[in-house]
Amino acid sequence: MLSVAWIGALSSILFWLLFLGGLYVYTALARQISARLPALNDETASLKTFGIPEAIVALVLISFLLLNVMASLSAPSAPLSSRDLVANLVLLLVLIFLLIGFLELRRLNVERLAGLSKLGIVRAISIGALLLLAGYPLVSAADAVTQRFVEDTASKQNIVEMFNASRTIDQRMMIIVLAVAVAPIAEEFVFRFFLYGVLRRYFGRFGALIFTALLFAAVHAHLPSFAPLFILGACFTIAYEWSGSILVSMTMHSLFNSLSLIFLAFPQLSDQ
Repeated sequence: MLSVAWIGALSSILFWLLFLGGLYVYTALARQISARLPALNDETASLKTFGIPEAIVALVLISFLLLNVMASLSAPSAPLSSRDLVANLVLLLVLIFLLIGFLELRRLNVERLAGLSKLGIVRAISIGALLLLAGYPLVSAADAVTQRFVEDTASKQNIVEMFNASRTIDQRMMIIVLAVAVAPIAEEFVFRFFLYGVLRRYFGRFGALIFTALLFAAVHAHLPSFAPLFILGACFTIAYEWSGSILVSMTMHSLFNSLSLIFLAFPQLSDQ
């Protein structure tokens, strides 16, 4: 019994050390971002950037997302089906292509604005993995606090319930592709690149970060996950702003979803 108690105590100490380390990393990144001189350090300063047309599109998109959130909260949650997954996949792809087409018509350089060529793939993945490692204890702490104050912590997001209930490899592969490849690319493009980029111009970095992180958490329509997703969205935004490349936050998002699926597939790892 004593050894078990010691192991529990050491685990708690290790967790809080990782939490403090992650908090230090993201606080340091935020300070570096604040210390930058936009005219000197922002490589996109000389580019044509988001304007009133993009602000109008962002407002329409935000209104659409909020309407979906309210509809999800007011209606009883229904189990997802394979048809729902395909519909979500098509909707995400259509939304991305429409946004890219609109920005191209506006003659905005999406590649440079999003920093797609700023970092190499290997470096972007490496930075994303390290920043996710630093941010994971912050998300876990938010989840632990939520479990203390929210009664309905046993409920799971629809996509999680579908993954747990799926019995065919085809359905699981569809969920994996959507969660690991499609959703991270689409959501980071919409939330971090477009919405954050537009709101940052008119409301500053801090206001844009808070709003997009709140919206990112809200669109998942799952109260027990709201606080962890808010912290996760804020970490993605800080990573994107600091690195200047959307590839970093896409990597973090993809790795986070991959880890979540691994824990779902092998729950004994989560218990340990």
